[in-house]
Amino acid sequence: MTTTFEARTPSYSRIELATVSARAQANLLGNIHGGEIVKVADSAAGVVAQRHSGGPAVTAALDEMAFLEPVRVGDIVRTFAQINWAGRSSMEIGVRVETQPWDDATTESRHVASAYFVFVAIDAAGSARPVPPLQPETEDDERRMREADIRRAHRLASRAAIEAGRSGL
Repeated sequence: MTTTFEARTPSYSRIELATVSARAQANLLGNIHGGEIVKVADSAAGVVAQRHSGGPAVTAALDEMAFLEPVRVGDIVRTFAQINWAGRSSMEIGVRVETQPWDDATTESRHVASAYFVFVAIDAAGSARPVPPLQPETEDDERRMREADIRRAHRLASRAAIEAGRSGL
């Protein structure tokens, strides 16, 4: 049985989430623990994957997470997430994390982290299910899709090389 979907655009599922960082999330250096930032980014990516696929989706991989600057206790943490690529059942979601001091609206936001998550849409039994194709709207969307294709090719090549090495080939 083949399921056909109408293509969806990145703007269909694009989101922005915000939260305030707290002392309980701080690491030993007094900044927000990197794992907390990964968690917030994963949550934002999950919403996008759910929206694009029209149902449950689970994190399959964190392709890359770049921490650019520390996040301070009390910062407003904003995540901007959108789908970059869609395959048969998997999707790449890009997330940008920015912060701004909670008490100063005049301070410009800082780009503190970026990440690429791979999600797989699942059915009620937990098996992969098809997702709608992605229809880019802008040149930036097309660039994101090309770059996601490159990251996917690298993931697949890396997996193949590791498996070949383990089997002694």
